[in-house]
Amino acid sequence: MRVLISVDMEGIAGVVDGTDVRPGEREYERNRHLMTAEANAAIRGVLSHAPEAEILVSDAHAQFRNLLPEVLDRRARLLRGKPKPGGMMAGIESGVDVCLFVGYHGRAGTPVSVLAHTVSSAVIAEVRVDGATLGEIGLNASLAAHHDAVPVLVTGDDTVAAEAAAVVPGIHTVEVKRALGAHAADSLHPEEACVRIEAAVPGAIEARESVTPPRFDRAVSLEVDVLTPAMADLALLVPGMERTTGTTLRYGAPDFPTAHRLVSLIAVLGRAA
Repeated sequence: MRVLISVDMEGIAGVVDGTDVRPGEREYERNRHLMTAEANAAIRGVLSHAPEAEILVSDAHAQFRNLLPEVLDRRARLLRGKPKPGGMMAGIESGVDVCLFVGYHGRAGTPVSVLAHTVSSAVIAEVRVDGATLGEIGLNASLAAHHDAVPVLVTGDDTVAAEAAAVVPGIHTVEVKRALGAHAADSLHPEEACVRIEAAVPGAIEARESVTPPRFDRAVSLEVDVLTPAMADLALLVPGMERTTGTTLRYGAPDFPTAHRLVSLIAVLGRAA
């Protein structure tokens, strides 16, 4: 079995504020340890179910240099650094069977959700694929499905669990905190969060046949709402990109992986506005 674990930071137990996840801030270094601990819990869960599994861990937050390589379980391989093929889902094209999303957050616009955003809170207001609104859970689950990998588990706050259940029916979830606002939560102790994540993984993998992620097997229509017209101006440098309103972009992508990459590219271009 080949397993990909994509690890973000906003959904880690105890994390509630932008300063918790921003390199250079005082709280960030501590939260890197908490992030790595939850990744290790997921690794242990995988290996308790499939001792011979090959595990890839994709650092999926900010510049993709957050997990502590020397603390990460040595039985896994770390995909680190930016840019890397696949972004948050680096490794998905290498024959992955199942994937896990650890430390994930709600999509942009989710009410009462800890640090909710889609790819870039500074650029993107909403992403739609063939009319369906998708956050990072939906985008990454769809990319996994395109490559015949099954997304089996998501961890984060209660809004992540609700979003995942709606977008990826059958996926297992672990709630490590309950959102009290955009920057507040009722959180489990970090060690308890790790215990629950480790315990949930085997059952999630075992039940993978019951998961039905969104799947886009043909050309798709991508729409992205950005925050300002200046951000849309820069995105129009991409050949084939269209503007339908001052802040809405549309692109006819030949396949879903292309649309997935374009969302990240729009975020990069928008930050330069």
